[in-house]
Amino acid sequence: MTRRPRIVAELGRPETPQETADRKAESSRVYRSSQNVRNLIAALLATLAVVVVVIVAVPRGTPPAREPIDVAAVAADISASEDRTVITPELSDDWVVNSARIEGNGPVRAFTVVYAPAGEDERGFLRVAQGFDADESWAARVLSGSAPQDTLTVDGITWDRYELDPERTGNISVALATDAGTDAVLIYGAAGEKALEETARSVADQITALREEAE
Repeated sequence: MTRRPRIVAELGRPETPQETADRKAESSRVYRSSQNVRNLIAALLATLAVVVVVIVAVPRGTPPAREPIDVAAVAADISASEDRTVITPELSDDWVVNSARIEGNGPVRAFTVVYAPAGEDERGFLRVAQGFDADESWAARVLSGSAPQDTLTVDGITWDRYELDPERTGNISVALATDAGTDAVLIYGAAGEKALEETARSVADQITALREEAE
């Protein structure tokens, strides 16, 4: 017995061959589209899982504290290699040493120690530089051609004192300079008078010794 075509409820009649083909094609398209969406979701979930693993696996916390710089040890090494006396400034615990090394400024090489405030909320800096065999214009060159305003005497050492325009001198607002035998010592940066005098006092005896060596 011949099977009668199935009547489609939406049409109220059997499908034509073209309608059957169109229906099957649309079903295939919908299926493929759903598969693509499933694949995309699976890929996103896999990526998210990798990100979570990385976040969990990577150690967290603050980096280890940098080893403190021993200014006296650095100065001793430079003194031995340069065959000359090198000063060793000492500041209070309010300051930490950022670097201690020889720097060049034109024809003059200088042992330079850079200090920063120990407090996280504090601002400013101080540099103590010993210019080896520095000429009289060395301090002016470091300080962008500035001239001293007056003098300051600390523990028997008389210093030329500078008040500077930070915009002109690279954030340097104050400085002290004096001779140290054949060398020159320059204290400069952005700091208060107390810090300047404390630094000058820490090297006063050493400057006196350098002057006596040069006699």
